[in-house]
Amino acid sequence: MTKIPKDPYILLSYINTQLRDFYPSIKECCLALNIDQDKTVNTLEAIDYYYDEKNNQFV
Repeated sequence: MTKIPKDPYILLSYINTQLRDFYPSIKECCLALNIDQDKTVNTLEAIDYYYDEKNNQFV
């Protein structure tokens, strides 16, 4: 697995940057980075950030 930040707020920044710069969806991002999509989404939802498919980012 790719090393990703453990701190949820740093993870938020990291994932949103990846989505903005490289990937058209959270699914493709997680597949390419070899990270667990459910765990990533759940971690960010725990700090009240939810994936917005239209804008391809967590808001």
